[in-house]
Amino acid sequence: MDEPRRPLREDEEISDAFYERPLERTLLYRGRIIDVARYRVRLPDGREAEREVVHHPGAVAVLAVAEDGGRETIVLVRQYRFPLRRTTLEIPAGKLEPGADPLAEARRELAEETGFGAERWRKLGVFFSSPGFADEAMHLYEARGLVPGAPHPDADEFVRAERLTRDEAWAAVRRGEIVDLKTVLALLWWERRGGGERGDPGP
Repeated sequence: MDEPRRPLREDEEISDAFYERPLERTLLYRGRIIDVARYRVRLPDGREAEREVVHHPGAVAVLAVAEDGGRETIVLVRQYRFPLRRTTLEIPAGKLEPGADPLAEARRELAEETGFGAERWRKLGVFFSSPGFADEAMHLYEARGLVPGAPHPDADEFVRAERLTRDEAWAAVRRGEIVDLKTVLALLWWERRGGGERGDPGP
C-alpha cells in the first residue's frame, strides 16, 4: 500500500525533500558511447517509480572567437547529424574520454575539427544537456587568440569550419541552421560579453 503523500515543510532542504533513492538498477544497453539503464527508485513520499537514464561520459565544447581588428567572428562547424537526418552548424565539440582533462580535450577537439589552436582559454561553466533522462555533463570553454592550422577530423567525421559574425550567427538561428542548444548557449554568452558589433538574438 502506498504511503500518504507528505507536503514539504517550509524549513526542509530541497536537496533532501526531493531526493529519489535508487533501489534497483538494470542495464538495458551498453554501447560505444552511451549506456542505458532502468532504475527503480523510492520517491520522497515513499512510493516507487521507474527512471530510464542515458549514461554518457561527458563532453567538451568550444566557443572559439577570432578577433580581427575589433571585428569578432565565431568558429562553427558544419556537419551532418544522423539522428536529425540533416546538416547543422555547431560550435566545435566532442566526447570527453573517461579520466581525461576537459581542457586538454577541448584543445584537441578544436584542433581536430577546425585546425585552430588558441593562446587564451577560459572555462565558462558546466551544464547538462538533457537532465530529464541523461547525465551528460558538457564543459564549455572560450578560446581566443586563435592560431590557424590544418584540421584533422576523425576518420568517420566529415566537417567544414566556418566563421560567422554575431549578426550572421543569429540569422542562422532564425533560419533553423543552428538548432543545437550548446551552440545557442555559447552565442548567448558571446552576446553577453559584447565587443565588436552587437548581434540580434530577437525573433
